[in-house]
Amino acid sequence: MRVKICGLRSRAEVAAAARSGADYVGLVFFPKSPRCLSLADAKWIAEGTPDGLLRVALTVDAEDELLEALLEEVAIDMLQLHGTESPERVAEIRQRFGLPVMKAVALADRGDLDAVREYARIADQILVDARPMPGAERPGGNGVAFDWHLLQGMTWHVPWMLAGGLTPENVAEAVRLTGAGQVDVSSGVEYAPGYKDRDRIAAFVHAAKAAVPAPA
Repeated sequence: MRVKICGLRSRAEVAAAARSGADYVGLVFFPKSPRCLSLADAKWIAEGTPDGLLRVALTVDAEDELLEALLEEVAIDMLQLHGTESPERVAEIRQRFGLPVMKAVALADRGDLDAVREYARIADQILVDARPMPGAERPGGNGVAFDWHLLQGMTWHVPWMLAGGLTPENVAEAVRLTGAGQVDVSSGVEYAPGYKDRDRIAAFVHAAKAAVPAPA
């Protein structure tokens, strides 16, 4: 089981994720998010990330100019595209910037699985997230879950990560139902929007890594 703690905003939060045994840390570059970082702050945080943690930059429909500035300034290991980027745009970003790309795909019903299959042919990883509620300003980080039964028996030829409404209290059940080998959390380990609770980070990582998927 691999765990991503997303929306970290300080070296102290990154250190807490590392101590807990997380595998990825997510840095957000989307102005409407309470977890958004400036390039200067992100550079400082990324430079202090312990060895072994993968640094993921979350962007939403970013233009090349932003991605160029981001990657020139901040040490990043993977790009997470969390907007409405088309398959062609995902392929273009992979080729142009030479980093692994994780594409987030919103899921609400079985029909959305077609998009997961399409992006899985192009991206290096898939993040399956809940479709935001109508009127939501952010495509993720809203603390909203979807029906995990939709993923039962699903397999793709690239690694995939489960997100959307996960908490220390429900992540084991989510893994059991979906068979996820990777999970992502942001708001589920916060005490206020944009502020991580270190005890909840530790509890989430422990619960996720102890979870047992249901037999296929």
